[in-house]
Amino acid sequence: MPHVTFIHGIANKPAHDRLLTLWRQSLAANDGLDLGARGISSSMVYWADLLYEKPAEEGAAHESTGEEVVTAATDEDLDWAKDLEGAEAAFVESLSDKLDFDAASPGGDDYTPPADESGKSFERIPLPWFIKRRLMKVLLRDVHHYLFDTEHSPRPGETYRIQKTIRDRFVEALARDAAGNSGGPHVVVSHSMGTVIAYDCLKRVAACPGIDALITVGSPLGIDEVQDKLKPEYSRDNGFPRDKVSGGWANVFDRLDPVAIDTNLANDFRLGGSQLVTDIRVSNTGKWRHDLTKYFSQPDLRQALSTALGL
Repeated sequence: MPHVTFIHGIANKPAHDRLLTLWRQSLAANDGLDLGARGISSSMVYWADLLYEKPAEEGAAHESTGEEVVTAATDEDLDWAKDLEGAEAAFVESLSDKLDFDAASPGGDDYTPPADESGKSFERIPLPWFIKRRLMKVLLRDVHHYLFDTEHSPRPGETYRIQKTIRDRFVEALARDAAGNSGGPHVVVSHSMGTVIAYDCLKRVAACPGIDALITVGSPLGIDEVQDKLKPEYSRDNGFPRDKVSGGWANVFDRLDPVAIDTNLANDFRLGGSQLVTDIRVSNTGKWRHDLTKYFSQPDLRQALSTALGL
């Protein structure tokens, strides 16, 4: 039986089982790809509980409308970054400059620039300014905490090393999924920060099981600062994780997705200098282009997944 292992991205999420149901429903909506009806099992690598005290309320933050940053009582604080030193401080400073979340809006918090405006990627996204500011701060924190294996306490009495714990969950999920589904392709579908986690494990964790295909959606893997932290295992000429991914890698992006800052990955993750990643550009609707449900509605993404599953 073919199997899909999902892994989510930044910000808080509904509880594990509900999030998996939402993803499957989004993929199947409007005569889409109904995994259950096609006899395809699926699972979710869930890690929001490592950063948040409790799951998001139903209808709130599930990477669909950005409500987790719109409805937050206060702006995302950066207190965690105040006492960083050395490589961590340099990483945060460099990535903060690229994300440019402290830039003053040229037209107030409701300013929405033209979609084709040149300049920094943060400025070209047609999204209300305060939402962009909060979103980029969440991205900065999640990327930092994972890549530097930060200790974090989401609840009293619980402390986790973020990278180690998420790596363990991802590796265990792949092993469990592979053991339970030996009759068809095994595909990982990752979104947002989940693409960094999936790539990191497949490329840099020796114990990680192999898969047949990888699909990244709305990925920040093109960011130089992220790539630098994936070295020495990563290099541009040999970044494709061929030892763990026996088939293809499809990267789906919307040019106006604020998280997919460098949209094309084929040139950054080559194998022996050859480009093997298939970059697939789609155009989501509305101002919130990082929306997972919008990506899942795209025929090109559904076709890429169908192909990977051998349908």
